[in-house]
Amino acid sequence: MTAPHATGGLPGYAEHFEEPEGYLDFARYGPPSRDVLAATAEALERSAHADQDTVNDLMRAEPRAREAAARLAGTDAAHTVLLPNTSTGLFHAAFGLPAGTVLVPAGEFPANHYPWRRSAELGRAVPRTLEPDARGRITADAVRTALTDDVVAVSVSAVDFRTGYRADLAALREVIGPDRLLVVDAIQGFGVADLPWAAADVVVAGGQKWLRASWATGFGILSDLALDRLEPTLGGWTGVEDAGVFDDVEHPPAPGAQRWSTTNLSPVTAAALATALELVEGVGVPAVEAHIRARVGQFIDAVRSCGGDVLSPADPAERAGIVSFRLPGTDPRHVAKALHAHGVTPSVRTDSVRLSAHASTRLAAVDRVRAALTSLR
Repeated sequence: MTAPHATGGLPGYAEHFEEPEGYLDFARYGPPSRDVLAATAEALERSAHADQDTVNDLMRAEPRAREAAARLAGTDAAHTVLLPNTSTGLFHAAFGLPAGTVLVPAGEFPANHYPWRRSAELGRAVPRTLEPDARGRITADAVRTALTDDVVAVSVSAVDFRTGYRADLAALREVIGPDRLLVVDAIQGFGVADLPWAAADVVVAGGQKWLRASWATGFGILSDLALDRLEPTLGGWTGVEDAGVFDDVEHPPAPGAQRWSTTNLSPVTAAALATALELVEGVGVPAVEAHIRARVGQFIDAVRSCGGDVLSPADPAERAGIVSFRLPGTDPRHVAKALHAHGVTPSVRTDSVRLSAHASTRLAAVDRVRAALTSLR
């Protein structure tokens, strides 16, 4: 077991984790806390000795997780549904729009492209590429320029997976107006970026990255407008009224976000998600965000001091936990090799290297990055 994160991590949060000191790949996967491991093990252990009460008891983790996600999003459980991942939520949104044009940014993570391509193939909503501004960012002005009368929705990432750029959700909402849907992939920001989630009509996030709940966890948040506009095309037997009544009759969709439920999810993963969300609640998103912002600034300083070109926004208010960079004249694979040699875990792209820090990331990780990059000079 590694040493506690008492020196350098966020007090009250960091001591729950044991990832290696140089782990900087949270934008890909966030190692779960000891609490999540314990909740998962307990649920599995109980399931191995099931009696007449076990399944019902374990299923109570589902409403607990929904309520925690709703509180962090500033809404209620009636507007919240558990999902196994982000992509499932985006497919629900895409297949739920019967017609119209959806603006989808160029350069988005593929999870925000394929659902709309599939909906177009079925004769439903059709995507149109939204070009970023000169800096490669999706801004309110870029959306305003692209808006036409046939646009019924805009689908964006809250935080860009490449650079960590934070979308201005409030400005996007103002530009598209109250009658178009704003669909937001929140996986790179929920729980670590204090964003106005209420500005969006659909917020979907998986829990395996920044929420640190591990795989097969996630949720969706639906506004009243989304509930009114989106058909529950993928809703299954658990997404209807009186789901426990088996009478061979098609039941009406559930009145709230539960209509997106396709079937019962694992109560084991629900317990993991609930535990992870409550851990974030315990310290508060603003505190998590403040620690990450400070640490990201230190990583940016280290990269620049070694001659690196930082691709992430210079303004701290425009970025989240991601630092993407290049070393001129050096293949990113060689940069990664040097980082690995110094105990650092990054993401490696064909044209850049991505570091992503969390509230448990210690200052010593900055020193490791600086030493690795210095060794390449």
